[in-house]
Amino acid sequence: MQIIEISTKRDRKEFHDLPKRLYINDPFWVCPLDSEIEAIFDPSKNHSFRHGVATRWILRDESGKTTGRIAAFIDNVRSAAQKQPTGGMGFFEVIEDKKAAFLLIDTAKEWLSARGMEAIDGPINFGENDNFWGLLVDGFMQQGYGMPYNMKYYREFFESYGFQNYFEQYSYHREARNQKGEFTLFPERLWKVAEWVAKKPGFTFRHFEFRNARKYIDDICEIYNSTWLYLKEDFTPLVPDILEESMQKARQVLDEETIIFIYQNDKPVGFSVLLPDLNQILKYIHGKLDIISIIKFFYHKKTHKMTRLRAVVGGVKHSHQNQGIEAAIFYHLYEVFSKKPWYKEIELSWVGDYNPRMIASYEAMGAIKMKTHCTFRYLINDKLAFLRYKDEMAAKKRNKEEKKPIQE
Repeated sequence: MQIIEISTKRDRKEFHDLPKRLYINDPFWVCPLDSEIEAIFDPSKNHSFRHGVATRWILRDESGKTTGRIAAFIDNVRSAAQKQPTGGMGFFEVIEDKKAAFLLIDTAKEWLSARGMEAIDGPINFGENDNFWGLLVDGFMQQGYGMPYNMKYYREFFESYGFQNYFEQYSYHREARNQKGEFTLFPERLWKVAEWVAKKPGFTFRHFEFRNARKYIDDICEIYNSTWLYLKEDFTPLVPDILEESMQKARQVLDEETIIFIYQNDKPVGFSVLLPDLNQILKYIHGKLDIISIIKFFYHKKTHKMTRLRAVVGGVKHSHQNQGIEAAIFYHLYEVFSKKPWYKEIELSWVGDYNPRMIASYEAMGAIKMKTHCTFRYLINDKLAFLRYKDEMAAKKRNKEEKKPIQE
């Protein structure tokens, strides 16, 4: 077997073509766009290269056939937020051969170790965690756009190599209509609460508009960054310029009316971004974006093949939490669903196992946990003690409380 660091056009093609061969008979796998994956490794397109580095390899067998692939990367911002220098690996695909799998992981580990990393998180993305993040371990069905799908045997490869469960990510599903086509997102008791909150004086609702894109993007960043500062110390703040660039690229997919904001006295306090599930169209395109694929895309969009909305990200300012704001936002979706009967289901993904409040919120809505992805961690420095993410956060919280000055 031969490991080859990708450097040529042929290598890049093999990197993209391998999963197409591996999953050729799998009805649930949806091929991501080649161009989208390639952009992750292009310094001119991926802003993570401003504070990081990445590379990737393919594995060939004795006959020269590509049998595996892997990528490794260092995001210095994310690494600095960890208790030890931590790199990432991802875009892992391999035939059912443990020796081949271990050779790929060894290659990524050695590259990361040579650059001072003491731990590896994987499989993850070289970018934001809303895409290509985690290993699917339960719920092997067609995934929502951006959510990874992989072979079942990958879990055994990761665990036998020495990776440990750092945290789990849950995706919940909720049918949004009954058999009569009526909007039924909430149980009746929650619907009354949501209605009451939505009609409180001073609260107004708006949806995203590209003509005023910067205003709403600034509001998203303000709410998100202030919210996650309390929940996740190692989160990466949203940057308005980068978010605006991403949303402009996704303009043909976004539905302005499913990106909802709530304001109190004209000040932003909460938002929710729901995106039509592009995978319901990508399954007809097979990774290529040529003229035929573009025609297919617009045809399937026009005929409303995207019937599922994926709740990608949202937030409520810390000062307004536990006040029913999230329910009020979803209550406002009633008007959207009334006008757009093709939307039938909402996927709420993903929520970490370290966020019990959000899990409880989803389950109170009657949503069912359908998929579990796992982010694994491997300690290159075996002298370090392994802690799951939620245990790390609890330890940090205790340390902060112990260091608080005694109030007289």
